[in-house]
This record gives sequence, structure tokens and C-alpha cells, in this order.
Amino acid sequence: MKAPTPKALRCAIYTRKSTEHNLDLAFNSLDAQREACEAYVKSQAHEGWRLVPEHYDDGGLSGASLDRPALQLLLDQVRSGEVDVIVVYKVDRLTRSLADFAKLVETFDKHEVSFVSVTQSFNTTSSMGRLTLNVLLSFAQFEREVIGERVRDKIAASKRKGLWVGGPVPLGYRSVDKKIGVVEEDAEIVRTIFRRYLALGSIGLLIDDLHRRGAMPKPRIGNDGETVQPTHFMVGPLAHLLKNRFYVGEVVYRGEVHPGEQLPIVDRELFAAVQAKLKDGTVTRKFRRSQSPSFLMGLLYDDRGNRMSPSHANKKGVRYRYYVSQAILQNRRAEAGAIARVAGPEIEEFVVAALRHHVDQTDQVEQIDPIVGEVNLGRTKSSTPMEISARDLVGLLVERIVLRARHIELALRPEASDVEPSRAAGLAREGPGDADQSAPSATVLQIPWAPTTASARKGIAWKSSTQPNLNPEMIAALLTAIAKARSWMSDLAEGRTNSFEEIARREDKVERHIRNLAPLAFVSPRVIEAIANGAAPADLTVTTLAHKLPHRWAEQESMLGAA
Repeated sequence: MKAPTPKALRCAIYTRKSTEHNLDLAFNSLDAQREACEAYVKSQAHEGWRLVPEHYDDGGLSGASLDRPALQLLLDQVRSGEVDVIVVYKVDRLTRSLADFAKLVETFDKHEVSFVSVTQSFNTTSSMGRLTLNVLLSFAQFEREVIGERVRDKIAASKRKGLWVGGPVPLGYRSVDKKIGVVEEDAEIVRTIFRRYLALGSIGLLIDDLHRRGAMPKPRIGNDGETVQPTHFMVGPLAHLLKNRFYVGEVVYRGEVHPGEQLPIVDRELFAAVQAKLKDGTVTRKFRRSQSPSFLMGLLYDDRGNRMSPSHANKKGVRYRYYVSQAILQNRRAEAGAIARVAGPEIEEFVVAALRHHVDQTDQVEQIDPIVGEVNLGRTKSSTPMEISARDLVGLLVERIVLRARHIELALRPEASDVEPSRAAGLAREGPGDADQSAPSATVLQIPWAPTTASARKGIAWKSSTQPNLNPEMIAALLTAIAKARSWMSDLAEGRTNSFEEIARREDKVERHIRNLAPLAFVSPRVIEAIANGAAPADLTVTTLAHKLPHRWAEQESMLGAA
């Protein structure tokens, strides 16, 4: 009888080399690995093994992670069912991490893909085969960690001797055969930067001065491998340059300063004077921040990561405060976010209102924020938010504020909920900009918002001033409904409840009632102010407001007769 024909198995060969050394040779390590794997695949031709034409080669990439282009392409084809067998020269060519290997094996098993090592005999479908693989990978991971320790020790020893060990070359120097040399033309730019900062005393003024002089930063290599020439200096890199002791012939490693092999290009006296000026500027900025009326300084960003700095304009003897994106101030308008300029009092009032509302809702108190007309609805409320000033409240709770096109993101400090009220003022005295930006936020509030016009900032003038006022019962009913809607949407946004159905059970209401009132959470603060003051139309009811409420605040105000 004729033997059955074995099922065809599509085999993909994966190769990897950790360094780029000798990759330019006609026959390198990747070729040697592939040749051995091809021979093994041919030896299994009687089992139906067939080699796929694609090459999966990662040259110069470590096995410490799975972030490798060829490997990711191979995994995509595994998921799409285009590969049946993966062949490697050794297990550590695939990965050197035990945790990553477990993920790969799980993916292979899910898609019924076999895994074969040419020089190590095992079977991943058996428990003994898995044990063998885990032992091999444990030693591979150990080897990788030992190599890393050796490299770090070598770098530390080289730094202590003042040797150049690689990395970005500072402006004014160049690396030739792993030796640092001075580029006199760039060195003169560095000296000019130090001298001009000492004369101007401000990094912002220094940026403008360098731009007028035509001085540009050093070109850098982009993610796509192309050379990028920045058009002007940025604040962060320029501040780092002014503090870099590399320019006085020293090397800093883990807080220790060692004499370097490079020639200094800045006098020590000039460098010391600049450091003293930077230190004085830091103290002055902290003092100004604590005294400035723009208490969101250092916390406010646009949606493209640009810090928004305080600014002002004077008109007819009146000063109008703003927060303006640094992209605008540095003539980088194309890099500005959706909201690049906002009125200072408006955004400050809104943030403080949101914070007080959040504190009240956390304490399960239903009341309207004091900024837009405080109304106590007859429940016991925490005095904590009222005992703290707006500046101190922001300094205590807020870590970062991001202005987006349709909402504001308030990132709260992780420790905010653990701080006693008596400590609030003391913590907030440090200034809002001194918050640790690297610490993860415990809570991020997303609050619908849109900047109003200049005329709206002065307040809303309601038509028909002779109309009868809202009666006290209707005012209380409207404000109660708005407060409840805010509470429900806050619970949904922050995960304290999962659905309107759950809220309806808790409130002993039908779900439709909850859904009908939910839009009231997004009522304009100035509409709420008008309701609290009785200036809204006398025929306004909860049903009318909930069912006919537009999305935009300007349209809400217009609907209710704002001039």
C-alpha cells in the first residue's frame, strides 16, 4: 500500500545577532545561522517541512526584549496562520528573557505553531521539554545580566578615569576614533551662550538673542535615520548646556565629578558665575511663583505638551491676564496645541470650581461650587474645601493640567487624598510648579470645557430684566438636579459605578429618569450662576433645561437669553 503523504508544514527561520560587529561581511553570523537552519529543514523534508522564502533577520538587536522588527513581523504571520514551524539556531536567538519566552510559547500554542532549535533537541509540547527550555533560558538570562553588569562596571571605571565612553557629543566637540576633539567654531558658540546668559540673566531672552545672531543647535539624527537641523534652541537643552561640567574639562558620573580627558572650552570663572546666576534665578522664580496671581503657573499645559506661561495685556489702565503656550512665545506656532491662549481668571475659576466640586463629591455632598454660586442643599458638608484658599487648594491637589479642545484634564497628586486639611496650606506654599512631575497620578479628572469670549468673561447680561425671578423652590430644584447629575457623571467617569442602571437602583429611581437628568452635569457655570441668583427665565424648569440643553456653553447661554 502507498504511504500517506505528510501534511506540508511551512517553516520560517529566525536569526539574530546582538551587535552590529562584522554584519557588513559577505558571510556573517546571521548567514551562518540561516545556513544551519536551512540544512535542518531539508533533513525534515520527508515530514513535509517546506521553507518559506521570507527572511526574518534582526542584526544588532539585543534579545532582552521582543521589540525587534523581524520578530514582530514573524509573530504577525504566526497570528495570521501563515507559519507552522519556527526554526532557530539556538533558543537564546529568539529571546534571553524567561518571561518573554513564556509569552512566545503561549502565542505559539494558541496558533498551533511548533518551535524548534537546531542545536538543542527538545519538544515544547511535553512537560520535560518545557523544563529543559526554562533551564536553558534561565542561564541565557543570567548570562545577559552578567554581561550588563560587566558593561556598567566598565563604563563606571572609564568615567572615573575621565574617558569618553560614547553617547551624544556635546555642542563644541566631536568624536573621532572614540576620542573627543574640539570644534572651534562650535566652541565659540558655546562661549557666546555662557557670556550672553550672564549678561541677560534669562534663558528666554537668551533664546531670542541667539536666534537673532543666527546661532543654531547641533544637528541630530531622527527616528527615521534622517539628519534633523533644529532652527532654534529650546529652554530645556539650553539649561542643560549651561549646567554641563563637560565644558570645563570634567566628567560627572552618578553625582561624582572626575577630571576628563577632553579640553575645556569655557573658563572656570565664567562657568562658576553662570551657575551662581542660575541658582539665583531658581530662587527668584520660586518666590515669584508663590506670590504671582497666576497660581496655575508651572501646572498648565496645552494638549501637545507645551507649558502655558502667564502673560498679560494692558488696555485703558486695566491689566488682563492670560496663559499662553510656550510654542507661541517661542515663535513655534505650528507646534501649539488646540488651546494656545486662555484668559487667566477664567481658567483659574474653572479649575478651582472643579476641584471644590470633586472634593465635595468625594465626601458625598451635593452642592454647587462657590465659584458659580454656592448653595447648601441642606446636608452636612465638609469644611475642608472652604478653609483652604484657591491657591492652596490647587497647590495641594493638582499635579498637572492639560487644556484640550473640548475638555480639561486635571491630574491630581497621588498623595492628595491622604493629606490632612491642617497641612494643606503648608504644602501649597511650595508652589504648584514644584510638584513631582515623575510621580504617577492617583486620579485624572476629565471635565467638559470650552473657552468663552472676552465679553463673556465679564459676566452674562440676561435679557428682560423686568421678568419675574425664579421662585426659591424652583431654584432649589434646578440646583439639586444639576448637583445630582454632576455626582452621577463623576461616579461613572471615576469608576465608582458602572452604569445608569446601577445608579437608578441606588437612587430608587427608574433608569430613564437618570438618563434624562444626566445632561445637566454639563450645564455652563454661568447658567448655574444665573439660576442661583434668580436671573434665569422665570419659566425655566428641570425638564426644560434637561431636554433642550445644547452641547456648547455659548449656545446654552444664548438659549436662556444671554445678551
